[in-house]
Amino acid sequence: MEVAKYKIDDKELVFETGKIAKQTDSSVILKYGDSVILVTVVSKESEEERDFLPLLVEYREQTYAAGKIPGGFFKREGKPRDREIIYGRAVDRVLRPHFPKNFVEDIEVIIYLLSYDMEQEGDLLGILGASCALTISDIPFEGPIGAVRVGFIDGKFVINPSRSEIEKSDFNLLLAGKNDEIVMIEFQGKEVTEDILCNAIEFAMPYINDIIKIQNTLRDKIGKEKKEGQRIIPEKEIYEEIKKYREELEDALFMPEKTMREKILKESEEKIVKNLSEIFPEKEKQILYVLYETERKIVREKTLSDKIRMDGRKDREIRTVSCEVGILPRTHGSALFTRGQTQALVVTTLGTKEDEQRLSELEGEETKRFMLHYNFPPFSTGEIKPLRGPSRREIGHGNLAERAVEPLIPMENNFPYTIRVVSDILESNGSSSMATVCGASLSLMDAGVPIKSQVAGISIGLMEEKDDYILLTDIIGAEDHFGDMDFKVAGTRRGITAIQLDLKRKGLPFNLFKEALERAKDARLFILDIMDKTIERPRKKLSRFAPKVTAFFIPRERIGEVIGPGGRVIRKIIEKTDVKIDIDDETGKVTIYGSEYENIEEAKKTIEEIVQDIEVGKVYMGKVVKVAPYGAFVEISRGKTGLVHVSELSKQRVKRADEIVKVGDEIMVKVLGIDEQGRLKLSRKAAIEKGSIEVEKRKQVL
Repeated sequence: MEVAKYKIDDKELVFETGKIAKQTDSSVILKYGDSVILVTVVSKESEEERDFLPLLVEYREQTYAAGKIPGGFFKREGKPRDREIIYGRAVDRVLRPHFPKNFVEDIEVIIYLLSYDMEQEGDLLGILGASCALTISDIPFEGPIGAVRVGFIDGKFVINPSRSEIEKSDFNLLLAGKNDEIVMIEFQGKEVTEDILCNAIEFAMPYINDIIKIQNTLRDKIGKEKKEGQRIIPEKEIYEEIKKYREELEDALFMPEKTMREKILKESEEKIVKNLSEIFPEKEKQILYVLYETERKIVREKTLSDKIRMDGRKDREIRTVSCEVGILPRTHGSALFTRGQTQALVVTTLGTKEDEQRLSELEGEETKRFMLHYNFPPFSTGEIKPLRGPSRREIGHGNLAERAVEPLIPMENNFPYTIRVVSDILESNGSSSMATVCGASLSLMDAGVPIKSQVAGISIGLMEEKDDYILLTDIIGAEDHFGDMDFKVAGTRRGITAIQLDLKRKGLPFNLFKEALERAKDARLFILDIMDKTIERPRKKLSRFAPKVTAFFIPRERIGEVIGPGGRVIRKIIEKTDVKIDIDDETGKVTIYGSEYENIEEAKKTIEEIVQDIEVGKVYMGKVVKVAPYGAFVEISRGKTGLVHVSELSKQRVKRADEIVKVGDEIMVKVLGIDEQGRLKLSRKAAIEKGSIEVEKRKQVL
């Protein structure tokens, strides 16, 4: 067994290999604190000829890692949860650009979280473990890669902050890098400025470089010689034959309208493949590979030389943007955001506490009051596919958009609603996740959710050949396909809320990153101007179809009075006002839901009066609710009833209480005392003597 260690502040990052899972191509145990992951790598020659890299990354969290048994009937782990899919996708995006372009062997990277200390997320550990496992294997992986997480607390950067520290941090930055260049970014922040983000990356790079050195130390000791492996190596004659179609391909590729471009290009490709298959039989995968490489070269050369893009725009030009709100009459909030041929219909639905999502994570049962779901139906790209559950891509895009909008969502104390936003992509030609961000912002404002400002998103692309490069604002799908970068940035006028950086190249120089970041800011502000013209601030009133909610706090020790013996008091309030009432035993928070504000207010006043202190010696106007021979029971406040003994009903001697009062009478009573059990001792006689100067009139409910 070989071990390599690196100390980060007070914790040690430990790579171990050679002890377990020895039938794999390579395996690594990674330890950080009390968290432990196992990463295995297996590669095999593909049984069928391919023209792409079939890389599969799977991340799984074993429930025993946190000392738990899975819930449900089967009591075992099932299909991957959203978090596992999102973490797996993050690892995939880091690894994929670092294999040779023509390498086509099947590769599977499996990451198991074996022990979890509730502090470090599995995406960071997965990246490091996978990089190390591939680096020491014989697979031609061009690593290693380093990664860290950065937080920003009280004006200071924190390396690899814990989960509790992240909650206090202004942002959560997951950064992967290599050779002082950026490889991948996942970021969520509370309107963070570009300067702070750049400083955070500079702060993180020395740690990343050190982690790479540790992996190189392990490779020098036990690393296997890299194999050539299964690769697609087309015959040179195929390149020469496809060159004859260059002009035809160029005309098709640079046709401005997407649908026509795809139609003409598909016809040309089918013709080329058919013609060349006759010349080079059984070489279809090679032909397809060369065809893609030729198209990629045409697009990049023409874009760089002529500074004109595939759809005719200039490098900084944003497609035509249009916004509409309130387009669906029965929803709580709706918006249609269109940017070129990318269109998102985004709908907001407001719910109650009961609608919160309940998550069974390793940290324990959690609830989630803001959700954003992204759907990508096949008709959005003119395709035919069966509708199934959400794909990994849909889950990933929805998570990115959710992270972009979440920092703007008001706290539950200020807006006690559960909020679900759904984005249905109606047309897609690139950057539909950023269209979702824009549409979500508009939809939330249309629903009356008090977000403090609009949030918009944009994607910046890159094409680079040798020393020449061009940044492309608002990339279309084909530019993403043939380009080097998809840099998604979302934020407000004040700063950035989310970033996702995907690269097809091995790294992005820091100066180029800063330039792209500024380009994204200019584009974001331009789009925000258009959005503000549509709806500048949240509507003052919620939809009449939305549930009405209010929340307030009562003393925890008074909760029992509101509930009453056997729940009688709260049931009467609910029956009379036709509302739902939720009381948090730990905080004393009372949340009331109803269809009418008047009913909610009535229930709120009832509860407030129940918990209001009754003062000994004070005179109250009360209502007789029960008469017995020995006295009358008088309610002086909602839920507060006391006994007026027959001797306290009048100055004159009274044999029976019903000689003086009957049920429904309103009488003045004085509070003589409150016993240890909270029972009130009342007197009509004393109130009459005192007079009505201090009487507090109260509305009756029950």
